[in-house]
Amino acid sequence: MPHQRFDQARPFATLAVVLLLWALLPLGLKSFTRASFFELQAPFATAQSYVQDLQEFWALRTRPKNEIIEAGRDLARLNAAYELRLQESEQLRAELLRLENILKLPPMPAYRSEPARVARRDFSGWWQRLVIRKGRNHGITVGAPVVYVGGIVGRVTEVYAYTAVVDLITSPTFRVAASAEGDTRPISYQGGLNDSFRTPRGTVEFVPLDIFAAPGQPKRLVTSGLGGVFPPGLTIGEIVVLEPSTDGLFKSGEVRLDSRLGALAEVTVLVPLQPEEL
Repeated sequence: MPHQRFDQARPFATLAVVLLLWALLPLGLKSFTRASFFELQAPFATAQSYVQDLQEFWALRTRPKNEIIEAGRDLARLNAAYELRLQESEQLRAELLRLENILKLPPMPAYRSEPARVARRDFSGWWQRLVIRKGRNHGITVGAPVVYVGGIVGRVTEVYAYTAVVDLITSPTFRVAASAEGDTRPISYQGGLNDSFRTPRGTVEFVPLDIFAAPGQPKRLVTSGLGGVFPPGLTIGEIVVLEPSTDGLFKSGEVRLDSRLGALAEVTVLVPLQPEEL
């Protein structure tokens, strides 16, 4: 009987010894071990992502020619619209530069766009992350903002040789300075506890009392530009609920995020031209 009890307790004793040894390891060795383990896993996640891209390619090859012609026409219309937007953007950039020179304002942080494919999604109740197929090999830096057509995706938190980890705006660990559209006063945004079966949500704090929002009349939430990480004006989500906070000086509420965040296939990393600005 004692021998049987010892056999039953052996796995727990082994686990306790492993945890104790891990706790006693130096911090530098822990970081090296974690990075090495991630680098070992990265080729498998990247290879799986390339296989999925290949499957999608051959699936598209089976489409009828009529669908391809229609898609080409739609793409031509989008290209024409983007060309017009590009000309407007160049005019606005020139006007901004002129005003900066007149008012002697410091220039806005400059970025270069680095598109990257998503290799893996890592969603749980405590963090929401993406692994992208670019890292130090393409100049990705820790803290670089990540965006897509709908606004903010998140922020790069870990960079490896050929991959990088992006902390999504849905993650509870993500915070950013924001503001309501049409208002310059700063608001604090933070991700929330999200699962895979509901619309992603976040929270806002320190909202001025004269700002109102409701599910039928949401208020667009954008980046304020404070902190120098995210450019101003990028979409975060929509404020759908606002209630007075306990101190009565501000409001706090809920932000509805874009449901596409959980199914992104490609994102864009804004790599700063001067990394020390982050």
